[in-house]
Amino acid sequence: MNKKIVIAVASLLLTGAGKAVAQTVYTLSSAIDTARQSSPVLKAQYMNIGSAQADVITAKLRPNPNLNNQTLQLADAGHFPPNTKWSDNTNRQVWWQLTKPIQWPAQRKYKIESATQNIAVANDTYQENVRNLSWNVGSSWVNTWVLKKKLTLLQESKGNLDSLVKINEVRYKNQAITQTDLVRTQVLLKQYDLQLTVFFQDYNNELQNLKLLTGAADSVDVDTSSQVITLLPTVTLDSLINQSRENRADVALVKSTISQSASNIKYQQSLSWPQPELGVIYNPQNSVPYVGFFGTISIPIFDRNQGQIKKAEIQKAQAEQSLQATQLQVQTDVSTAYKTYQVQQRNIQQYESVLHQSQQILDNVKYAYLRGGTTIIDFLDAQRNWYDTRLLYYDALQAYYQSYLQLLFVTGLINQL
Repeated sequence: MNKKIVIAVASLLLTGAGKAVAQTVYTLSSAIDTARQSSPVLKAQYMNIGSAQADVITAKLRPNPNLNNQTLQLADAGHFPPNTKWSDNTNRQVWWQLTKPIQWPAQRKYKIESATQNIAVANDTYQENVRNLSWNVGSSWVNTWVLKKKLTLLQESKGNLDSLVKINEVRYKNQAITQTDLVRTQVLLKQYDLQLTVFFQDYNNELQNLKLLTGAADSVDVDTSSQVITLLPTVTLDSLINQSRENRADVALVKSTISQSASNIKYQQSLSWPQPELGVIYNPQNSVPYVGFFGTISIPIFDRNQGQIKKAEIQKAQAEQSLQATQLQVQTDVSTAYKTYQVQQRNIQQYESVLHQSQQILDNVKYAYLRGGTTIIDFLDAQRNWYDTRLLYYDALQAYYQSYLQLLFVTGLINQL
């Protein structure tokens, strides 16, 4: 009785429990689009762009002036001039100094340029995060879609077998079949009940994962009313590889990193020149005013910023090496994903005739069994074959859709969904 209640509740949740709470049904493209707009992880990563833009503001700021005061008070009253107190300005020397660090034009220029390049790096990093999130959401959606299809298939199979069990119970009472024939149908029905519980839990888990990835506030579901549209541009494998090597987000990220490193080298080289500090002095000494000029500059004998210059050059070389490695990776990824997609596409096309044949066999065997023309073993074998064939078909369909998403992912086209 408890098992029947569990199955009934699972069926209710699958067919219409969403009426009690708000629920959004997603297609593949709408799920990915929602994740791009609502994902809390992506929103946090997007703030890196604003942070890089703030660095440009900092780079454009000029050094603040420095105000310095030094006051010397005559300590021995015996040296005070006649008729004066310690507070008289004749017993004190005051030094006011106003200076400003002078930034060479090249230093400011390359500092701004390097900070501006960081915006491009932050933006390309964000686009790469979008690409990875789109893949994760698409993969989760496909898994959920297939699980829901399998649940529907299992419920249909269970419903058909449940009717047969009822018929066989009547036939057994009428002594038209043996108890063994009745038990065989009941055992298969129990197997379906167990699978239904497992499938439903897997489906519910994947729904929760999809909700997390999309950042949806309400409960979510997937649209299984139509097939997933798998459209690819009519281009050759070589053109796909060339396009991906130029435009994929991780390639663009490495390229922008190279540009940023080149700007940083020029900025670090400009810092090898010492920064002067110039200003004016006002110095009243014992009530006698003096004015003067202040200037200071470090002598670049030991420190000429050699370490940071070398580090910037290594970072640029590292980024250039990463570009070569990434482009080779792109070539391998696109080539393998494209061939896998073609194989999975052919497999799906071949399943159409297999599905039709298994349906025809089941219909014929069921008709013959109900009229006493064959045994329960033949019918149950046909039922299992029909069910297993469709499970394998959904597994193949899942592999096909995943290969399609994988191809979009490795070419960077997934960001256009």
